[in-house]
This record gives sequence, structure tokens and C-alpha cells, in this order.
Amino acid sequence: MRDEDFEVFIEEFGEATQRVEVPETAIEKWRGKLPDQLLSYWKEEGWCAYANGLFWTVDPDEYEDLIDEWLEDTKLEQLDSFHVIARSAFGDLYACGEKTGRSVTVACLLNKISALPKGLKPKSKEDLDLSICSFFSSSDKSRFNLKDEGGKPLFDRAVDRLGKLAPDEMYGFEPALVLGGPMRLENLFKVKIDVHLTILRQLAAPTLPLSNLDIDKLLDS
Repeated sequence: MRDEDFEVFIEEFGEATQRVEVPETAIEKWRGKLPDQLLSYWKEEGWCAYANGLFWTVDPDEYEDLIDEWLEDTKLEQLDSFHVIARSAFGDLYACGEKTGRSVTVACLLNKISALPKGLKPKSKEDLDLSICSFFSSSDKSRFNLKDEGGKPLFDRAVDRLGKLAPDEMYGFEPALVLGGPMRLENLFKVKIDVHLTILRQLAAPTLPLSNLDIDKLLDS
């Protein structure tokens, strides 16, 4: 039975448009590393695409190399072990820390890592669960969409032009934004998410607004 937080999420996104059952072995593998609330959602809902592929809940195992690549040489990797639990159609990675919960977002197309100092503090079991509930209940479709240079949302137009995404695909810009490519519909293509995000990471180091001083304080606390 769905809880109130996930019901709010479903009201916004609708029922899953693609679904894969999560094996019990995966749930047990991640028990103690990821919040129990997330594992409960996995068991009830599966790993799914929502809103026609705008937002996906995912198997963290498939994203371990990617999150390691993107957090490499940042002090975040010293702070916690992070695992991707969801992603957007445009390759944003939503990571959950074993100690800090749902706390880090990597916007790969924009070459940015987002995290707030207060969200990166170790949490109790209850607060780890709360970080998952809050992530789903506070989500809206605009959060996972991108806008073109004119401020017009891209996702629905990308689906119409390029077709729906497979579980291993995303919409990416060619040339990449980090190389000065324009954020236009005609520059969007369907690409393999693992290959594309690996290439983007090799092009430039991501920006992290959180200062090293802030992270040092967290490491010392």
C-alpha cells in the first residue's frame, strides 16, 4: 500500500510508463546501505519510468561507475559513499549517500554538482527515510525538464521528434553544452547514457558550488 508521500508523487507524474521488477537479491544487497523507505518503494513499485520517461528510478549498480567518475577529485567522495537512485531524461543523476541520504544531484549536461551543506550531515535512520519521502513528494515535472534558449521546455518536443527513451538512453546535446553547443531542440539526440555521460565527464571537471572549506568542516564534524 502506497504511503502519502508516494501518492503525492503519483498524482504529479501518473502511473509508471515502464517497469522492471526489483529482485529480492538486489533489495537485500542494498539493505543497510540505502534507506529502508527506498527499498520499500522498490519492492512495491519496481524500477520505473514515469511521465513517459521524464523521470526514472534505477538500479544503482548500473550507475556506480558513472557516479564515481563524476564525484572523482571532489571532497564529496571522502564525505560519504553515494549511489544513484534516480535519473532524468536529460541525464541528471540523483544520488543517495549511505550516511547523508538523498543529498547530491549531478546535472551532467550542465556540468554541475549540487549539494547543500545542511543536507550532507550524517542522518539518523528516520531522517534517511525522510530524505527519500521528501525527494518523491516534493518532485514536480518541471524539476526534471530542461528549457531551450528561449525558455521553452524541451522534453515533450524531444519525445515527439526523437521517440521515447529506452532504459539505457537519454537525450543529450551534440555538440555538448560544455563545448559551447546551443541548447536547442535540433541539437538533441538519443544517446546511450553510460557512454555519453562518461564522455561529458572527460571533457571538463564539473563545478561544485559547495566550497572545500564547507566540506572540510563536515569532514571534521
